[in-house]
Amino acid sequence: QVQLVESGGGLVQAGGSLRLSCAASGGTIANSAVGWIRQAPGKEREFVAGRGESGVYYAESVKGRFSITKDNGKNTVYLQMNGLKPEDTAVYFCAARASAVLTSVPATYKFWGRGTQVTVSS
Repeated sequence: QVQLVESGGGLVQAGGSLRLSCAASGGTIANSAVGWIRQAPGKEREFVAGRGESGVYYAESVKGRFSITKDNGKNTVYLQMNGLKPEDTAVYFCAARASAVLTSVPATYKFWGRGTQVTVSS
């Protein structure tokens, strides 16, 4: 059973940057599609970035500002977030699928971390 643990969240001013990490244990995610999903208070979950065998996906709201990478040797996924805006404030979850096929539907992801809080002040 793959376990995911996110880190790197925090408080940052608008325009700043953060790098989130998601360390996997209990199994490899080398052949898994991975994604970052966020949820702000009172809002639905939003799939913001994903990486799979077919490439990468970014939500329009983060395109050009966020970048998802995966280090198979470290069994870790990263989300580099630049040009942060107050509307990026949310809990960010890392997730992995049992297959390498990338989707942007959170319900199709089998393994989830507990999330890390990102707060962007104006």
